[in-house]
Amino acid sequence: MRRWLERLATAIALVAPALLIYAWQTRDLLPAGDRLAAPTLPAVVASGAAFDPSSIAGRPAIVYFFAPWCGVCSASAPQLRWFDALTGESARLVLVALDYESPAEAAAWAASRGLEAPVLLGDGATALAWRIRGYPTYYVLDREGRVAARDFGVSTLPGLWWRTWRL
Repeated sequence: MRRWLERLATAIALVAPALLIYAWQTRDLLPAGDRLAAPTLPAVVASGAAFDPSSIAGRPAIVYFFAPWCGVCSASAPQLRWFDALTGESARLVLVALDYESPAEAAAWAASRGLEAPVLLGDGATALAWRIRGYPTYYVLDREGRVAARDFGVSTLPGLWWRTWRL
């Protein structure tokens, strides 16, 4: 019994700080439980085209905020690519570039990682409206465009799939 309690105490000592850090990092994000309408997405795609919000209407969407220099964003890219390939038309992935030097840099980041999702060009107002404080940050929108989930940091294929599948 003593050995079991020691293991439990060790597990708590390891998990509790991680949960506290996570809670601190996500404290300012838009609330997910209230299913509030998501803020407006940027209207310009890195290619120069206009973004059509109806392209994500009626199905769950992942809105992924990144910076081209962000190492964690790059590490998450394969998960995003697999998610986009596996979900097809049942869910949408939208990339929003923040803290970039040029539209070409934002588009090149996505292209070099095999991401075919639209790359929207965000700015300070976008970051403020979506409460982006670090990268990567992503929101899951339900079929009505409301915030259903949000997260910060590395994303995984199972996590992304679970968050959109249940909507």
